[in-house]
Amino acid sequence: MNAIIFSAIWGIVMMFSGVFAKGKSTPRLLAITGMLLLFIVNGIELNNGKAFFNIDTKDMLRVTSFNLTFLAVAFGCTLLYFLLSGKDVEKVGEHVGEYFALIFFVLCGVSIVATYNTLLMLFIGVEILSIPLYILTGSDKRNLKSNEAALKYFLMGAFSTGIMLMGIAFIYGANPNASFFINNIQIGVDKLPVMMATGLVFILISLSFKVSAAPFHFWTPDVYDGAPTVFTSFMATIVKVAGFFAFVRLFENAFGRVHGQWQTLIVVITFATLLIGNITAVFQQSVKRMLAYSSIAQAGFMLLALFALNDKAKEGLVLYSAAYSLATIGIFAILIKMSDYTIEGFNGLGKTYPVLGVTATIFLLSLTGIPLTAGFQSKFYMLLAAVQNGHHFWLVIAAVLFAAISAYYYFRVIQAIWFKPDGAQVISPADINGTFKVLLILTAIFIIVLGVYPELLIQWLYH
Repeated sequence: MNAIIFSAIWGIVMMFSGVFAKGKSTPRLLAITGMLLLFIVNGIELNNGKAFFNIDTKDMLRVTSFNLTFLAVAFGCTLLYFLLSGKDVEKVGEHVGEYFALIFFVLCGVSIVATYNTLLMLFIGVEILSIPLYILTGSDKRNLKSNEAALKYFLMGAFSTGIMLMGIAFIYGANPNASFFINNIQIGVDKLPVMMATGLVFILISLSFKVSAAPFHFWTPDVYDGAPTVFTSFMATIVKVAGFFAFVRLFENAFGRVHGQWQTLIVVITFATLLIGNITAVFQQSVKRMLAYSSIAQAGFMLLALFALNDKAKEGLVLYSAAYSLATIGIFAILIKMSDYTIEGFNGLGKTYPVLGVTATIFLLSLTGIPLTAGFQSKFYMLLAAVQNGHHFWLVIAAVLFAAISAYYYFRVIQAIWFKPDGAQVISPADINGTFKVLLILTAIFIIVLGVYPELLIQWLYH
């Protein structure tokens, strides 16, 4: 509850900062302060279970250590994002305060989808999360690709919202005597009737769009590529993992009793997402577009949590959220500094800027899932959860094979960083200072710490 109220209030504060702030860096510093306070108030609620804002919601929201831990991960990664890429937000346009305000409103939506207990609050949370993103995507007004991406994102997002509402209508039409609470949707139902099954499929399609799962992923490469790179970093991490959290929370609480009836559908979507994301990423020459397709592949791994739907899956989802977000925010922070987004643009980076080269390598190794990184542990938890499920073991084998394929396109960038061809031009990144390097080093260290000791994060789930 702390997070919802505080993020909304601070978003309003950031709107006024754009009017009264003196100097372009003031909104960024104010946003960092607000993010730090947001992380702290959420941590206080996680630690003692007490909220500052005791509002009677009639259980429309449900706060547990599990969703508070996820919010701590989301807010911590957003704080890192502000510290690493906040100056780059200032370069997008003149309305710096408004950009940060929109991000805080997105975090308000993230807080709602992490704690919702009714389909109504799920819908409200998804919309509060999505609408500011349409604006951020088109914030680079002078770039036609940004405008095109914003329009495409808005139209597809509005279409998926309609599908979600239709699904909700079908569900309550099938069981009109049930309350709006997600854990009461299936009262007395051991087998899904046709109308409720139709509603489930519609909601599944809508949430698959939000997390860019195949075959509802077509918007992802164009939107991620067209949006300002600094906002792509946020969209591909915090927003994506929030969508997965909403996904798992709904299907566990509302439809967990009939898991076997829709599990096969999840298997098909998971396999298609892993296949399309990894195979398409192999052929990309732009690192930014490659990361867009790799985010689809990473979504395939996170879908294993929905497939397994057990305690290990939920542990893995929180760990995956942290590992994926840290590595992606880190590699995007470096990419933003490069004038050339192609793989050749990274030629010789390790020799010219050793700190950037080493940290970028760690980030890419974590995304690949190499041992001693958080990415390896998160993938291990997901695969273990899928094995414990006891069905469709072939999907686990396929996920391992696709993880091996991902090594090809991630290692192409690592090869360019350390083993540039003779005579290749070395492009120097811009605006690199000591603080930026220290933050990259700390991010890489934390990825390794989580890779060695994942219980550091997981223990809070049962606090």
